[in-house]
Amino acid sequence: MSSATRILLVDDTPENLDVLSGILEDLDCQLIVATSGERALELATRRLPDLILLDVMMPDINGFDVCTRLKGELSTTEIPIIFVTARTDDISQGFRVGGADYITKPINADEVRARVRHQLERQAMLAELKSFNRELETKVRERTSELTIANRQLREEINERRYMQDRLNYLATHDFVTRLHNRNALESFVSELLARIQVQDVNASFLMIDIDRFRVVNESCGSIAGDELLRQFADSISGLLSRNDFFARLGGDRFAVVTYCEEGDKGEALAQTILTHLRDFKFQWEDRQFTLAASIATVPLARTMVSYDQVLLAADEVIFVAKQEARGGIYTYADAAKRSNLHKDNINWASRLVDAIHSQAFRAYFQMIEYFPVAQEAAAPCYRLEVLMRLWDAEHQRMVSPGEFIGPAERLHLIPELDKWILNATLAFFDQHRDLLEKMDMVSINISAFSIRETHFATTITNSFAQYNLPPQKFCFELTETQAIVNVDAARHFMQLLRNFGCHFALDDFGSGFASYAYLHQLSFDKIKIDGIFVRDMDTDASHYAMVKSIVEMAVSLDKEVIAEFVETPEVANKLYALGVRWGQGYHHHRPQALTHQSLEKLLQLNTGQHN
Repeated sequence: MSSATRILLVDDTPENLDVLSGILEDLDCQLIVATSGERALELATRRLPDLILLDVMMPDINGFDVCTRLKGELSTTEIPIIFVTARTDDISQGFRVGGADYITKPINADEVRARVRHQLERQAMLAELKSFNRELETKVRERTSELTIANRQLREEINERRYMQDRLNYLATHDFVTRLHNRNALESFVSELLARIQVQDVNASFLMIDIDRFRVVNESCGSIAGDELLRQFADSISGLLSRNDFFARLGGDRFAVVTYCEEGDKGEALAQTILTHLRDFKFQWEDRQFTLAASIATVPLARTMVSYDQVLLAADEVIFVAKQEARGGIYTYADAAKRSNLHKDNINWASRLVDAIHSQAFRAYFQMIEYFPVAQEAAAPCYRLEVLMRLWDAEHQRMVSPGEFIGPAERLHLIPELDKWILNATLAFFDQHRDLLEKMDMVSINISAFSIRETHFATTITNSFAQYNLPPQKFCFELTETQAIVNVDAARHFMQLLRNFGCHFALDDFGSGFASYAYLHQLSFDKIKIDGIFVRDMDTDASHYAMVKSIVEMAVSLDKEVIAEFVETPEVANKLYALGVRWGQGYHHHRPQALTHQSLEKLLQLNTGQHN
């Protein structure tokens, strides 16, 4: 590579830029860095780099918007862009906005160099192809008088140009590690096949193959060994397929086979053939030998499926159930629904949640948090509530509780969208009914720890408060799923920013895991919600009573406010009061209701009357 080759690195985190610069310094390229989307757009337009490595999550303009704007400008539209992301669900969106490739976080040096070289080679070939075209046009004009010689030379050069065009087409539709079709080619093939199925009788199946224990090889022997394993796996499985079967690598350790025939469905039979073959498959690397297994999902391609995304979501759901049950097996779409002990419709949570987000099928509910005043306190009432989320199932005319859809939403990485919905629904409600907010001591909103991994989520929250002009001091964020906090530094930064802004934080479900205690010292929670599993029967279970008592004593020593969840009987409420707990939440005090002005106003008037 020439030192004239320019690579633009874009990331709002300087440490990430340092890592990428260190990896690429031996490529003898000129590295340009930008720490924001706006700066990236400026440098790309002015310096016209040969390649851009673009971070997805940035506070001013995210990577997808930067890519869209670059592809819309004539001067920068042909610059290849490699997205750098830690989220697998960013990959398909990156390709949709014009990305050429992706690099996953945590960053692997060998993967970065390989993908960068691949794109630079492709760019060099494109430039060379353009040069050949210009030369051909010139030669046609200059050598008209030497037809025989010119024709021979032109034929040679045309053949070379055709080779380059074929090579470029190959690079655009194939995975460079396994030489199989890539995700783009698979999407095109499946989309065309689904169109045929709408008008013809075609028996087709989509097989998703997930290699079990691939990470053992990749992490114990290195990524070079991992790539070699993928190549050998691809070559081995290719030998089992017919000419009509379409074999592709989805990415990572996942592959797909689309198989069809005139009569019958050979999807399950082919899956069994692959599984049987893998029992004898051995991978040798230096002095180590590894055996492989795979989980295979089979999804029939029927007329009810109208898009590639729908097929892929269905296969993802089946693979997830397969790995929950037992690795190394074959699961069909129907089998997965039965073995997961769910209703048949529940296997398709992905499309249900996506549709719910777009169709505004979510509803805001609320539950009051009751205050237990001590004897010497004035009788002035204190009102707090927690805003809850429900999903309206129009087909079955019922309200779906969070216990059913929160788990799938987290698994499918859709939980940030749900968190943004409940935040905006809450702020919009109290913006319209400021008289009710004035009567409230505090309003609590749940946020998943998955959301705080997004670097721009804190800014989203502060912008929402600014949009509605509401006081942040009135709001408390309850952080759920504490086991999901894998980056304590990121969580600390997120919470400190919002605490400085004026918001409160409560640690939800406290006591359910050892990590909860560590978080109290590392993160700036000012309220503790005791896990309802200990509260609901503390009047009859001595061990649970002891657990609640110890949590209360510890909270007092740390000067943390305590709220008890699942207070369902007056006996439990009295026990909590005796221990010094002043806030309780549960069916004993209030059952959740739809969040409307009428329902909340009526409840506040009723409580005010009881205090007078």
